[in-house]
Amino acid sequence: MPIETLYRDKNCEWIDVEAPTEEDMKYLHERYEINNLLLEDTLDPNHLPKYEADGNVKFFLLRENTELERKNLNTISDISTKIGIFLLENTIITVHRMKAKSISEAKKELASRQEECSPARVALKIALVLMKSFDDEAISLFETMDNIENEIFLKNTNHTHQIRRLYKLKRKSGLNSRVLTISTDAIDKFKLLNLPDSEFTDLKDKHKDVVADFDHLNIQITNLISMFLALSDQKANQVMKVLAIYSVYFLPITFIAGVYGMNFDNMPELHTKHGYFYTLGLMGAIVICTFIYARRKQW
Repeated sequence: MPIETLYRDKNCEWIDVEAPTEEDMKYLHERYEINNLLLEDTLDPNHLPKYEADGNVKFFLLRENTELERKNLNTISDISTKIGIFLLENTIITVHRMKAKSISEAKKELASRQEECSPARVALKIALVLMKSFDDEAISLFETMDNIENEIFLKNTNHTHQIRRLYKLKRKSGLNSRVLTISTDAIDKFKLLNLPDSEFTDLKDKHKDVVADFDHLNIQITNLISMFLALSDQKANQVMKVLAIYSVYFLPITFIAGVYGMNFDNMPELHTKHGYFYTLGLMGAIVICTFIYARRKQW
């Protein structure tokens, strides 16, 4: 996508570069004298959030949560995409590899307000939308966790499927939490910009809220996994308990059947007319007595 000017007034020019090519990078380096090393950072899909200053260029590398559903959740690029923000005197340049929701929403907000802006305020708007993307993800993960919890405790569902969903949920939450934690230093550096304290405080508070949400989410998911495993163990124990009770019923009568199955002549019951029925009656009495005993013990 070509280099595009998203906003311009007498105090600010906002230039956006989506999926930059080598020619785009060369142009930015020559036109705005941006260090090539900083430009290269915007191309690394797994680069961590950071802030760096080089001469009159202030560089923020932030990450936005994405709605893409990835099968593998191993790196931060599986749940987020990065946005490079270069701040010059009257120019802000944003560089990103894929379409970013924060860029389009910040552009709409600037167009709707129709007021003069500064590069620092544009960067602040982008950062606020970035934090909102993580806030929306936290809400979505909380809803997913509630659904899984209801299915585990209120419905008879496939436990293998549920443990996979919990594992995936934990991976996503952990990666988002990692991104937000690493972003703390970059967010703090916004205080170096010429911004009112109240606006910087809004961004800082939003970041703290989202971090707290994911910390709470991680704890809740861990507790839910522990409860799920405990419930699975309890169900397994119930099965073993039933099997043990049946064993108690059948063990003595199995012994009797085994003894009389030897068929020795010195067993008087073999030659008794009703010996077979006497033996069955004895077995039945033993089962009834065992049942009564188990009920009294509340087994």
